Amino acid sequence: MDPCAGEARAQGSIRLLLTGDVMLGRGIDQVMAHPVAPRLREPSVRDARDYVRLAERVSGPIPAPVPPAWPWGEALAAIEGLRPHLRVINLETAVTAGGRPWPGKGVHYRMHPDHLQSLRVAGIDACVLANNHVLDWSAAGLRDTLAALQAAGIAAVGAGADRRAAQRTLPLPLPGGGRLLVSAWAHPSSGVPRQWAASEHWGGVALLPDLDERGLQRIEAALTPQRRSGDLALVSLHWGANWVEEIPAQQRRFARALIDRGLADVVHGHSSHHPLPVEVHGGKAILHGCGDLINDYEGIGEPWGQPSGLRSDLGCLYLLELGRADGQLKRLRVVLFRLRRFRLSQPEPGDREALERMLGLPAAGWRSSGDAVNHDGVPPGWIWEACR
Repeated sequence: MDPCAGEARAQGSIRLLLTGDVMLGRGIDQVMAHPVAPRLREPSVRDARDYVRLAERVSGPIPAPVPPAWPWGEALAAIEGLRPHLRVINLETAVTAGGRPWPGKGVHYRMHPDHLQSLRVAGIDACVLANNHVLDWSAAGLRDTLAALQAAGIAAVGAGADRRAAQRTLPLPLPGGGRLLVSAWAHPSSGVPRQWAASEHWGGVALLPDLDERGLQRIEAALTPQRRSGDLALVSLHWGANWVEEIPAQQRRFARALIDRGLADVVHGHSSHHPLPVEVHGGKAILHGCGDLINDYEGIGEPWGQPSGLRSDLGCLYLLELGRADGQLKRLRVVLFRLRRFRLSQPEPGDREALERMLGLPAAGWRSSGDAVNHDGVPPGWIWEACR
């Protein structure tokens, strides 16, 4: 028996599954049963089906229409093997068949509301909407997104019909009592237009203008009044540029301050299209950037100027075991997949080494989970354990 797993069970723990960006719009929407109109307004691509053709050119035919479970591929069995109590993702697309594209924006993601079944089959509990694509189809698209998620029974956080709704902390019940409080925010460094900030009379995202004392106070004002004994807190941040080789010092300081001030038991970062290193600070987890889990970039190739070795086709599941009483990180498991034909599949030779470079591994406290699929059906990856 794994000694750390036994210790976690004995003391009581919460298993939390987190992911980075789940992007079911554009090309992926087109291969599902009810695609939206494919017209795009991008500088070089005018039809969303072109992303399907590019992927097929690289990896082979995609059997459209695909079932709702298709994008998750082999990750579905892994999620069940990990047995999370809660599942939280960053949903990087508007959920609407209507709306008007936000003027002046180069990329507009949307998926048909019927395709939310793809999230339901994966048992997703909550979607973070504080990101730079939720308002791609303007205010009407945001209203549709919120309504569609509510109808599907999936909670949303980080965007809303006004400032109060957008900044509202989401309480998710934990087994055995207590709650996970989720507070979600977007920072302009991720490409979120400042005009997207929700106001008293305008729907939008929970915008965090500055990563400083004022930013900490803004999160504290939203989170602290909701917190009660037995609660754990997750602060989810859409921040930072794409394709970054180093985590900005300002982001590191802010994430650590969230933990030092008692505002976060977990910092859930996302925006960069590739995984970034994980930090354990004060015994608590900082995921600086979870990368993309699902996207339609297959076949595009490396963007001009992208640093070598940073890959958006490698997606990770992050399973955190937290102490129920104090939120301390007991164990973190990172499970690797590779996107092929818009579907999460087993990694290929060399993929693990690429992930290690992006995560800055090996590092203290980490070990490999092995080269083969584990007894619980979970593919290889890396594990950090507090008791090592």
